[in-house]
Amino acid sequence: MQLFLLHLDEALEAQTDFVRTCLMAGCREIDVREPGRDFRLWARQTAVDDLHRFLRASLATEKSGPKLCFTGSGDFHHVSALLIDLALDGVPQPVTIIHIDNHPDWVRFSGGLHCGSWINGVVDHPAVAKVITIGVCSDDLTSPERKGANLDLLAHGRLDLYPFDHSPSRVGRRLGRGRSFEQKSGYLHWRTIEETGVERFIELLMDRIDTEAVYVSLDKDVLCARDAVTNWDQGQMHLADILRLLSEVGKCHRVVGADVTGDYSRPRYAGGAWTRLMKFGESLLDQPRNARPDADVIAINSAANYALLDVFGAMMP
Repeated sequence: MQLFLLHLDEALEAQTDFVRTCLMAGCREIDVREPGRDFRLWARQTAVDDLHRFLRASLATEKSGPKLCFTGSGDFHHVSALLIDLALDGVPQPVTIIHIDNHPDWVRFSGGLHCGSWINGVVDHPAVAKVITIGVCSDDLTSPERKGANLDLLAHGRLDLYPFDHSPSRVGRRLGRGRSFEQKSGYLHWRTIEETGVERFIELLMDRIDTEAVYVSLDKDVLCARDAVTNWDQGQMHLADILRLLSEVGKCHRVVGADVTGDYSRPRYAGGAWTRLMKFGESLLDQPRNARPDADVIAINSAANYALLDVFGAMMP
């Protein structure tokens, strides 16, 4: 496994002990903080293409094999779409994307890439067999069509979505039944992890992954507040359960790459005044205001990153 710290913001830099450990393990750091300010929350297609080319050139000098990238704040989760595209370049067989997140990241967004939209592009990649999203608790699933959800992904069987815990979702179209939901009287009744039980769900997940190869994209906002502090509203999963799930995935499947996002950093935006205002307004609507990068926050997030580094290291030796 090759290890990378992708510095799109200051989230990882603040975790000095974790960064030192990574460097001692042969990690490579890539500083993209300047374009990162343009990329935060969302970016237009020109910025997406520029960063994609830069990452391709930066990673092309590295040897082949699976890569693990830590990418900082969850405001940059859409960078995962670029990392997945690069990771699948040398993979000749179908790949399942395991997406662990408190949000489905499935909204429709034109003219670029949004941290809440990136799943849409990933499912269209010719090497991607399916995306399996795990752990959602957010209100994105409450009347999802009104919030821009691309429910075609469910209708066409390209996405399985297993919330950790969520009430049925009211929808206005007929979706029928899928692996992770059943529609009754206009509501999608989800097969939730809480109802299934974590151990039984892990068994179910192994049965639902139809490919040998998988890629894992993990946003730590899926974790409860005790186990992570992020820029976003957080879910209810425990780090220990996520580690068990990942370990089982690694035992049963070949992991071709992974990325971890969801650390905390103070938002800084670039672009024109209107762009900065729109992003700031979006953050006021969607993000809690109670996080701060103090010593406790750094300790909590570093502990999670150490644990994830260990389990991914075992999954991608």
